Amino acid sequence: MTAQLLDGKLISEEIISAVRTRVDARVADGHRAPALAVVLVGDDPASAVYVRNKKKACERAGFRSISHELPSSLTEAELLALVERLNHDPEVDGILVQLPLPKQIDQERVIEAIDPRKDVDGFHPYNFGRLALRMPLLRPCTPYGVMVMLEKTGVDLVGKDAVVIGASNIVGRPAGLELLQARSTVTICHSRTVALADKVRAADVVVAGVGIPNFVKGDWIKPGAIVIDVGINRLPDGKLCGDVEFETARQRAGWITPVPGGVGPMTIAMLMQNTFDASVNLNP
Repeated sequence: MTAQLLDGKLISEEIISAVRTRVDARVADGHRAPALAVVLVGDDPASAVYVRNKKKACERAGFRSISHELPSSLTEAELLALVERLNHDPEVDGILVQLPLPKQIDQERVIEAIDPRKDVDGFHPYNFGRLALRMPLLRPCTPYGVMVMLEKTGVDLVGKDAVVIGASNIVGRPAGLELLQARSTVTICHSRTVALADKVRAADVVVAGVGIPNFVKGDWIKPGAIVIDVGINRLPDGKLCGDVEFETARQRAGWITPVPGGVGPMTIAMLMQNTFDASVNLNP
């Protein structure tokens, strides 16, 4: 068996194109285009790449992109003041503060300062809580993208055994909640989970987001399982790889995501979807 690839680039372009169609229709009806404010603090190279890709996606979606690129010496008070201004700016629909932040800034405090209605990353406790209560509003982008990819397989997730590896607030925990909402039976694991290989071998769906290169061995994968690899790691030779041993896993899985070109583009696509939804909610 050789797994079918879940092409995140292709699926993400479909989503952004659909968003663009809806944006054009709203603009034609007299509404302004959605506006996304992106805040980048410091000069982290990976963050700069992510922000650049988000700006390009805004262009494709027909959004207005507002950029705030600030020095790494920025104080927490200065960042919170900027977030407060963006919260009250009627021309801004979505606010994204690129993580990670410099060590002098409390990341959680900044996330909680964002107006939940403009929290297009879906990280605010209000939006996280709504997801937990099965009343999602703005959903965390990466797990949201994972669910769209799972839907593309055509596999009914009801009753399936799903293992999520990694328990972060950005990927693992919300992915578990998303899968629960789809009525899968969910086990959330991490790098210290006892008998992890046995749990993965029993799983119909594996979502790996532990952040360790090739951590999930290919021979752990149940034949025919769906493997969603959220990890993106740079090896010493400069190559990128995921958290799953791709080539071995591909010989066993039914569906698998590549790295790169899998979940990464989906995260940005769902950011565009969230920004459009926030705009509609704020400006009905």
